[in-house]
Amino acid sequence: MAPRRRIGRSAGAAAALTVLLAAQPGLARAEGPAAAPEAGGAVASVPATATAPAITTIPDNPAPPLPDAGPPKVATAPVAHEAAPEAAPIQPATLPGTAAPAPSAETPPAPAETAAPALPPPAPGDPVAEVVAARLADPNFSLIRRLGTKQREAMQAFYALGAFKSVWLAESGWSDAAKAVIARLQAAGEDGLDPLAYPIPLLDPPHATAADRAEADLKLSAAAVLYARDARGGRLEPSRLSRFITPKLDLPSADAVLTRLTPAGASAGALLQAFNPGQPGYLALKAKLSAIRAQQPNRAVPMVRLPKGPALRTGMRDARVPLIRARFGISGASDATAYDEGVATAVASFQRERGMKASGVLDPATVAALAGPSPGKQEADLLANMERWRWLPADLGRTHVLVNIPEYKVRVIRDGRVLDESRVIVGKPESPTPIFSGEMTYAVVNPSWTVPPSILKSQFLPGLARDPNYAARLGYQVVKRGNGIAIRQPPGERNALGFIKFMFPNDHAVYLHDTPNRSLFSRSERALSHGCVRVDDPFRFAQVVLGPRWPTERLKTLIGKGERTVMLPEKLPVHLAYFTLEADSTGTLRSLPDLYGVNARVKVALGLSNEPLPAEAGQKPKPAPKPPVATHHRDVAQQGGAPRPASRRPVATATPSEEPAVVQPAPDYFGETGAIRRGWW
Repeated sequence: MAPRRRIGRSAGAAAALTVLLAAQPGLARAEGPAAAPEAGGAVASVPATATAPAITTIPDNPAPPLPDAGPPKVATAPVAHEAAPEAAPIQPATLPGTAAPAPSAETPPAPAETAAPALPPPAPGDPVAEVVAARLADPNFSLIRRLGTKQREAMQAFYALGAFKSVWLAESGWSDAAKAVIARLQAAGEDGLDPLAYPIPLLDPPHATAADRAEADLKLSAAAVLYARDARGGRLEPSRLSRFITPKLDLPSADAVLTRLTPAGASAGALLQAFNPGQPGYLALKAKLSAIRAQQPNRAVPMVRLPKGPALRTGMRDARVPLIRARFGISGASDATAYDEGVATAVASFQRERGMKASGVLDPATVAALAGPSPGKQEADLLANMERWRWLPADLGRTHVLVNIPEYKVRVIRDGRVLDESRVIVGKPESPTPIFSGEMTYAVVNPSWTVPPSILKSQFLPGLARDPNYAARLGYQVVKRGNGIAIRQPPGERNALGFIKFMFPNDHAVYLHDTPNRSLFSRSERALSHGCVRVDDPFRFAQVVLGPRWPTERLKTLIGKGERTVMLPEKLPVHLAYFTLEADSTGTLRSLPDLYGVNARVKVALGLSNEPLPAEAGQKPKPAPKPPVATHHRDVAQQGGAPRPASRRPVATATPSEEPAVVQPAPDYFGETGAIRRGWW
């Protein structure tokens, strides 16, 4: 499997950024890696009860990861702070008329102070470069709001490498690369993105000043960077939808995007579009989206969502007028904010096309018409599923394992061809299977199972208090661990993990495994586990992932011979995904159940739905308080984003930072809560 290439800051840009930050201490921030939690879950030590249970003496080795259990409690990593400067050594006082003492080995001389490197100057004699440098150094200069401080710094580093010269402009106006990027931004809807999120700056070459050209250059860079990051999943922070959704997004930095696009000429648009997923499942949904929109009238007409404001008539000025000019392609005005005859004529023509009174006045009805129709349910579902494809890595791996949770299926795929497909059992709504990607590294034959702390406390300890032989009668072993006990189920036919488990270390302590309860696979709805994924034919699956050295016959010879670890020939990417819509080669859509309400949450977070979210697992619906406005995260001032109607559930709107839109987090779904009984797994 080819290693996954991470899109990051180029070495040259990183070096430039270091110089820039050194010259501006106020922009410097200490960044340190947080301590990564260990994969798997540690067994909690629970004090022994007064009635001493029968104890099997087993070495005090670490317990295996817990099956179907929630994530271990992980301590919050300390916040990195800037290191305090070391105190300078105290030098002996020098009296008047005496020489300073020579430094000794015990007292090293204080290091000489060095001046911080200065910002690279803009290109001499280039007024546009001078304005670009000044704009990037001004923290109040408005780019697109969702591009926060880090991306501004990355843009500054990129432009500094070129002496702050424009990167999108030619003598006659936009360069070929700029024209290609603009065309792709305007066609963002093809990939389920919102073209209005990437405003195209106005540029009138015959009348543009140096400041106009500099601002147009910077804002086109910002729009291209935001598109690339959104195409890779930057519109939402998945973990804020629910804590069991934890994909690691690979968002490109601004300088990496610009380094790739600006020298590409007419190919820049295709390179920008390539930041979107390229997997067949995504492309099938994209084709279906195009087919649905082709059947809708006025879909080809660009939309614009305007902020609230007064009705506009000829002769008035308003900050919204440049957005209207961009919508109708009107340029050449000395004052872009003027609602002049040209704008009024274009608005009147639009009103006439829509069957409205052609007054040329921008009234509330015209503003609503300019925003376009809201997506229907099927289109909204398509967009939400396309968004979840962005949660997966750009490179799934030449050979990889894909579990589609709502479909109850696991597939091993190599070079786009399915090598193996099997039914699976996934987590119940109150203990869902998490959504993330990992790497399978080994399998364990004849695994033992340690009872999770929640079941230990709720079921076994009360049972042991009544009967010291309670665990032994059920086939479990009581293990002494320091001052506490743990309950372990030894390998065997009745073990909750069956005969084999497949490990891909992760923070949720979940994995794929066998099960002794085979009858459950005959059910059509198989959301029955405590979070792990149970595989219908684990030995056939094992033969595919372990390779030809471990055929089924050889694996089965290990059964009953003690716990045995079998390493995979190479790490195998595993993707636990969540798709509720699939399109086949004919374009026919197949709908799957929204088991955990993830699809509904994504639609609300993207502003595609105003429907109330389903009740959270194990809870009854509560009357919703007055919520803030539910809106997709947009810069209203620059992008003309009008707020959407509020949902009945609170939706957290974004702040001027790099935080994307989120919905209210779901509660902690993890943990074993089911009653213990024979065959409960």
